[in-house]
Amino acid sequence: MDASERDPIDAFAARLIEARRSGRRIPRAQAEAAGSDLTIGGAYGVQASVCRALGPARAFKTGRKALDLPVIVAPVLESGLRGDGAVFSARELGGCGIELEIGFRLDRPLPPVEAEDFAERARGCVTPLPVIEIIDGRIEAFTELSDALKLADNQMNGGLVWAEPQADGATPDFVQPVTDLRFDGRQIVSGPCPVPGGDAFDIFVAFARAIGDHCGGFQPGQIVTTGSLTGMLFVEPGTRIEGRIEGLGTISVSYE
Repeated sequence: MDASERDPIDAFAARLIEARRSGRRIPRAQAEAAGSDLTIGGAYGVQASVCRALGPARAFKTGRKALDLPVIVAPVLESGLRGDGAVFSARELGGCGIELEIGFRLDRPLPPVEAEDFAERARGCVTPLPVIEIIDGRIEAFTELSDALKLADNQMNGGLVWAEPQADGATPDFVQPVTDLRFDGRQIVSGPCPVPGGDAFDIFVAFARAIGDHCGGFQPGQIVTTGSLTGMLFVEPGTRIEGRIEGLGTISVSYE
């Protein structure tokens, strides 16, 4: 990438870094003007610059909208990764969207991605577990932005909550798991929920093949999400969120 390509990426990354540090969102019109020519490749360059300044990455999110589309990749920064029962405050988030997802924790180094039996061997390197992604953005009206701008801002990631898997006698379904999501005890989503883009483990494999050394690469101990089972649902401060994925167990987070 030459200097003429690098400068706009660095400039846009600097705006996102300042927005994260100050807690003030970038006005949408300014972001769209600054990122009007931003490509998907440029968006990954912005991610890398933000991660160098404010990282490291402690987890990743991935997913795809359809089977024939490539997966996207976005880092979850260190401050955003929290354990089951965590609390996020309205002081640190401009908004709080909720997505219940299947995650995979890397327990040991993956085999070479070019290996013919990569997917089979990779299955023994990971533990599936329930996760709740917190959605937030550093740009005003972040859900209405272009795909490239969303991706540049870490695909609207505000945080990630994870829980150890709990055996409940059911085999995890990575295609359409039975899911339950409650806000303050009120049932919001219940029943089988399809994984966007197909099988969650297949999505993980595609991610593992795609990430390379982006934002430090995918390292043992890190977690990657695979796409929302419940859609993006926003909550108000004072809400306790409880989720369950059959075969993986329960998870909770509070927004205060």
